[in-house]
Amino acid sequence: MSIDLIVLDVDGTLTDGKISYTQNGDEVKSFCVKDGLAISSWIRLGRDVAIITGRNSNIVDRRAKELGIKYIYQGVDNKQEVLERLLKELEITMENVASVGDDLNDLSMLKASKRSFVPSNASIHVKNIASDILNAQGGEGAIREMLDSLIVDEGLEKEYLDLWS
Repeated sequence: MSIDLIVLDVDGTLTDGKISYTQNGDEVKSFCVKDGLAISSWIRLGRDVAIITGRNSNIVDRRAKELGIKYIYQGVDNKQEVLERLLKELEITMENVASVGDDLNDLSMLKASKRSFVPSNASIHVKNIASDILNAQGGEGAIREMLDSLIVDEGLEKEYLDLWS
């Protein structure tokens, strides 16, 4: 079975987990460009990406749109439930899913996915159940590392590199 869908948490995985506010109350998040290139490349390979996050942020919508991510779910309390609904829509199973998260609200989603990745600075509780513990921290290339691993494991290296040749 191939991995057809990756599911991304945001705070602590796509970002370093810090939330900053300007004096005007605007929220600020920083995203790793290397993660973004890997995500958009995964999509160009014909694979799907979903964001499932517990918070709501216009910044996440903007970043998802820039990267071509079609499936964005924000303000989610039960990530596994949302993921199961998406799988029905896509007509795939958890055997086709790799997910990444860093904290307790990701636990059920990570347990259910065939492959589960956590950044090096994730909660010990999610590290204990993850199939893969990444060397990178959240917001510092963890998603790139995850996708590099999946591309090798899925035998997609030539096709991936051809995107950029």
